[in-house]
Amino acid sequence: MHIAIAGNIGAGKTTLTGLLAKHYGWEAQYESLENNPYITDFYEDMQRWSFNLQVYFLNSRFTNVRNIRQRGNTVIQDRTIYEDAYIFAPNLHSMGLMSTRDFDTYQSIFTSIRSSLEPPDLMIYLRASIPALVNRIQKRGREYEDSIRLDYLKRLNERYEAWISTYNDGKLLIIDVDDLDFESNAEDLGSIIGRIDSEVYGLF
Repeated sequence: MHIAIAGNIGAGKTTLTGLLAKHYGWEAQYESLENNPYITDFYEDMQRWSFNLQVYFLNSRFTNVRNIRQRGNTVIQDRTIYEDAYIFAPNLHSMGLMSTRDFDTYQSIFTSIRSSLEPPDLMIYLRASIPALVNRIQKRGREYEDSIRLDYLKRLNERYEAWISTYNDGKLLIIDVDDLDFESNAEDLGSIIGRIDSEVYGLF
């Protein structure tokens, strides 16, 4: 089974992935930013490195999805290939940070692999407001995220909401995380687990 967690930068995807993997005994698959050869350059010069970064993400996540489906166990994934294609790449293009030529090439690559993609058995979307995202980003203190602008986060949030409103590839669970502290509060985590049980196992 393939469970995926989607959400804007700072929504809590990585934290929740780890907590759910521990609770259910699932295998966690994280977004590997530390080994990403483009991430630091991208935040320093988005226009120069946007295409390189997005193609890198597209290839690595496509490989991950294929590997997940080949295994017999349940995997919970931190961020999805759909977010690259429907959120980040279009946003960079609309902001003038990715040329139309590069964007068209990117879309062509995604279209070529889209037909062979199996969607997650459950998509979990973490919905968060801009103030909540900023607070979480500041708390975790990643140096390369220091230069993220508010308007960038806002544009991403708008695209996330537009994508989720039309998502119909499988089961979808939307969790509003602004007032949740699932990392420190057992009740908040328990409420999320209860909703996942209902979706995955049909338990009420």
